[in-house]
Amino acid sequence: MSIFGSMKTAVSGMNAQANRLSTVADNIANANTAGYKAVSTAFSSLVLPSSSGNYNSGGVQTSIRQSVSQQGDISYTTSGHDLAISGDGFFIVQSPDGVPVLTRAGDFTKDPDGNLVNSAGFKLMGYSYDAGAPAVVVNGFSGLVPINVNQSGLTAIASTTGTFAGNLNSNAKVATGNLPSANTAPVTADTKQMSMVGYDKLGNTVQYDFYFTKTAVTSPPPAAPGVASTWQVAVFRHDDAATGGTSSFPYSFAPPATTAMLGSSTMTFDADGKLVGGGAMTITDPVTAGSIAMNISGFTQLASEFAGSGTPNGQAASPVKDVTIDKDGTVYAKYADGTSKPLYRIPLATVASPDNMTLMSGNVYSANGQSGVSITGFPQTNGFGSIQAGAIESSNVDLAGELTEMIESQRSYTANSKVFQTGSDIMDVLVNLKR
Repeated sequence: MSIFGSMKTAVSGMNAQANRLSTVADNIANANTAGYKAVSTAFSSLVLPSSSGNYNSGGVQTSIRQSVSQQGDISYTTSGHDLAISGDGFFIVQSPDGVPVLTRAGDFTKDPDGNLVNSAGFKLMGYSYDAGAPAVVVNGFSGLVPINVNQSGLTAIASTTGTFAGNLNSNAKVATGNLPSANTAPVTADTKQMSMVGYDKLGNTVQYDFYFTKTAVTSPPPAAPGVASTWQVAVFRHDDAATGGTSSFPYSFAPPATTAMLGSSTMTFDADGKLVGGGAMTITDPVTAGSIAMNISGFTQLASEFAGSGTPNGQAASPVKDVTIDKDGTVYAKYADGTSKPLYRIPLATVASPDNMTLMSGNVYSANGQSGVSITGFPQTNGFGSIQAGAIESSNVDLAGELTEMIESQRSYTANSKVFQTGSDIMDVLVNLKR
């Protein structure tokens, strides 16, 4: 047995406990850091070759383990820009030097430019809706831009698509007078008018009058209910309606338009009242220089009152009132008129072994060979968690456990120092033998 060997073993023990105390100190210092993941010290023995009559003491070495995959508690805040991840995944953020890294720290606020930045100065990244609904790049960070929530001024969106659904009364009579498509007064009384509001590119509201008229039945007797029928639907601008008399007809029009009717379709229903033909039509408006693709496939023909509801897209001129973030990561601009528009989609990223990622300053991580490559996806898809706005993920530090670790580390350090002190005393005895 070597006295120097026992002293070196004691030194390695003290160094190991000092490392352990360092991780405890780091955990306690960051107990209130949003998204912080606790670290711990793992010990492993160093064994030197020994003979049956001579034991050589080795030592101990330490390695640092991270608990990145352990979820912290969710704490709710009063800021809608604070974000927490419930489940797997990391926010993709950009460091001040432009490098994308991963973090769970979602304490975001607006910087002077309107970008969402967390307390460590990292910008939140996402995909823009400028070119339509974004698609995720699963194996990289291409296409990501900083999330900017500065939205000012008025926004107007022209109507380009719409749906119109409802019921046409199967007991309605076949028209015997002028059809609405002829735009001649008097028009047949056997027609039903329903209206829908759309928007032009300046945000003005435009009311469209729809006329539904039964034109034929294909199974005798004509008066019998439950038979296959044909209906005509014709659309006009409400602003073009006649202002005198008792009817909106004839609707007026001005060149270069050649007709007041903006669109029409022939709807065919089977004997069960289901639409089997004419489920789509296009409204072409010469005044707004736009068109609206209408889906009217939701109509039925049953023995009930006429009913209809329309939901065109588009938006009147309205200022942005608020910016909100949904659980699936979609960032919406909320307008004063109650409508909303998607601006960005926040993705999440993960790796095969999160606990082995490289920890960097600012409570961020980067992938490496041990953790595996990063995989990107949208929240609530492919195993990724959801985003909770108005909340942050607290650190997963157990303060009581850290204090216990600190006491144990102190006791173990003291014990190792006693071994070193005893070896030093034995060395004094050996030196004094010469005197």
